[in-house]
Amino acid sequence: MSISDSGVDFSLNRVAAMVRRYWYLLRSSWPRILDLIYWPAVQMLMWGFLQLYVSQNVGFFAQAGGLFIGSVLLWDILFRGQLGFSISFLEEMWSRNLGNIMISPLRPVEFIAALMIMSIVRLAIGMVPVSLLAIAFFDFNLWSLGLALAAFFANLMLTSWAIGIFVAGLLLRNGMGAEGMAWTIMFLFLPLTCVYYPVSILPDFLQYVAWSLPPTYVFEGMRALLIDHVFRADLMLESLALNVLLFAVASLAFLKLLQSARVQGSLLQTGE
Repeated sequence: MSISDSGVDFSLNRVAAMVRRYWYLLRSSWPRILDLIYWPAVQMLMWGFLQLYVSQNVGFFAQAGGLFIGSVLLWDILFRGQLGFSISFLEEMWSRNLGNIMISPLRPVEFIAALMIMSIVRLAIGMVPVSLLAIAFFDFNLWSLGLALAAFFANLMLTSWAIGIFVAGLLLRNGMGAEGMAWTIMFLFLPLTCVYYPVSILPDFLQYVAWSLPPTYVFEGMRALLIDHVFRADLMLESLALNVLLFAVASLAFLKLLQSARVQGSLLQTGE
């Protein structure tokens, strides 16, 4: 069917052809489909649990100064650490330079080490000014946490690197069709790692999931420090142990996905 209006043709067949093209593109990429589903789910779960926590503790938050600000800043370390890692990796794909890197003498472990360093650099550029703004506007000094901050930072960075390494493997294997995972995968952990509320708020079956994730121990430790003024070294050690396991699994997955990408020839196909 074609409709002519003032010399401009409008073809429903051409529209249908383009819709079919985009549908095939969406259908062939599971990361895109996952992205459409879990964003609303994550938002609903996170704000729902936070609302439950607030409703059960009316009057408490006036005494817990800086609790949410501290949660936001520590979450940003986790999120920006992974994002800084993934963006540096994506820049090689955007410039179509990944194939050149993979056939160079550069070893995968050296490439990963460089990405880890760049994630710290990117994080520092963003976090230092923000932490100073928190002092100026809200009188919350993240740096006053001292050695506890170092423990929080180390564990959160290990988690962010592990997730970043896994996402890099997915990008190697699936190409730019998995790019959305680099921007959104960390938000899957937002309601489960209990950034803004304690683990006890979650349903019983989700509490087991929460305690299997290293960042949960960091945010529980942050609340213990700010509310009870107690540094929970036991939580930090448990988080470290889980991080070591997570990092090892992510590294193994990256090597397997890299091998698969080489076999499939997808290293040179970094487009959609």
